[in-house]
Amino acid sequence: MADTTNSIFDSLLKQIEGYKPSVEAVEVGYVEEVGDGIARVSGLQNIRMSELVRFENGTAGIAFNLERDNVGVIIMGEYDTIQEGDEVRPLGRIASVPVGQAMVGRVVNPLGEPVDGRGPIETNEFYNIERIAPGVMQRRNVNRPVQTGIMTIDANTPIGRGQRELIIGDRQTGKTALAIDTIINQKGKGMYCIYVAIGKRRGEVARLQALLEQYGAMEYTTIVMASASDSAALQYISPYSGCAIGEWFMENGKDALVVYDDLSKHAWAYRQVSLLLRRPPGREAYPGDVFYLHSRLLERAAQLSEARGGGSLTALPIIETLLGDVSAYVPTNVISITDGQIFLEGELFNSGQRPAMNVGISVSRVGGDAQTKAMKKVAGGLRLDLAQFRSLAAFAQFGSDLDKSTQRQLDRGLRLTEMLKQGQYVPLALADQVALLYAGTKGMIDRIPVSRVKEWQTSFLRAFSTNEVRESIESAKTLDADQEAKLKAAIESSIAAFS
Repeated sequence: MADTTNSIFDSLLKQIEGYKPSVEAVEVGYVEEVGDGIARVSGLQNIRMSELVRFENGTAGIAFNLERDNVGVIIMGEYDTIQEGDEVRPLGRIASVPVGQAMVGRVVNPLGEPVDGRGPIETNEFYNIERIAPGVMQRRNVNRPVQTGIMTIDANTPIGRGQRELIIGDRQTGKTALAIDTIINQKGKGMYCIYVAIGKRRGEVARLQALLEQYGAMEYTTIVMASASDSAALQYISPYSGCAIGEWFMENGKDALVVYDDLSKHAWAYRQVSLLLRRPPGREAYPGDVFYLHSRLLERAAQLSEARGGGSLTALPIIETLLGDVSAYVPTNVISITDGQIFLEGELFNSGQRPAMNVGISVSRVGGDAQTKAMKKVAGGLRLDLAQFRSLAAFAQFGSDLDKSTQRQLDRGLRLTEMLKQGQYVPLALADQVALLYAGTKGMIDRIPVSRVKEWQTSFLRAFSTNEVRESIESAKTLDADQEAKLKAAIESSIAAFS
């Protein structure tokens, strides 16, 4: 009897020791105050910065302000049905987005959820939207080009893989068009693209998506959309989400390009969220850390070292100015963070110069390191020629008697300016750019009337497309003496036939 009792006791003891309760203790908070996309939540003592939470109505939020008595949460969706006293549960993970090859060709919101009607995204990898940028020892020099296909940019302000090049200008001066042209030109170049639309109309984003599909660019592009109708919170996190998606490609040895369109609206969204959470305002009502807002985003663009896989993330942030004022608060902040800027001028745009790039203010701090040998050889004197032409043109307005050398410089500048005009969505191949710049800078088109330069350009490129020297320049990316002689002969033959 005693043995039976002992065995029953031992059995019960083992069951008690091995028991695991099916109910788990979870910290739960309650809404104290809600309105304008912001909620103040009490009771979440162990929550972390940027941790995701879920409200009773299923809407997600991000812990944004960690205060002594409550947590300021930005709501990532509809907040009309959230009421005081509602339960708020932390999800136990920092705000993150799905990443991987499955993201290519998709349109997603800033939380990584698909909005293109093509079903769920099959990936098991997630990256936090806020990540620490690679250190100096994990990087190497930027020395490989991102061919934009836009002649004036590839020649004057070349962009390298891993660079941060700002596109800045007034409304309706072609900033988005430059970025879309660059994405279209990456076809077949091993570059994955992420386009982040911040505060744009949904119809405009749909039109851009259709355009990218038309040119076959959605095969390597992801669109992250936080439209004007979305909450300020979603607009605030969208560039960080797009950057995290691009970082997956960089850290897996691939090259990625991310376009932030545009960071002016991003700063506005952050200002709105910050003021609602009663963060102290500073200059122009922006909070004091508005510089850090963009610096921690753009510093994540890098060219990784060979030890880290050699991948790269190139950033093309866009900033909108008011009446060409590049000395405003947010523009000067972003200019000081980036490695150069492409300044699009309203006056040039209205005068018919497209792209409307001001060569004097635009600069690339990577410069010739990001150019191929062929481009560097033909574009060396272009910037100086254009700068001299602009100063001479301004001077020539005050008098009509010009000496022959001055008149010759003016005539060449007019032809170069005409040649650099380029239509939208027609990026040029490297060899075509090299040939046209060679003809322009060497004065070979000086005898063609200015009004017929574009006509000659079209006929020359049509004939040049089947020339063997074009293929050799495109593949070797050099311009040696033999190639130069053949190129010169092809240009002279075209000019003679055209004349």
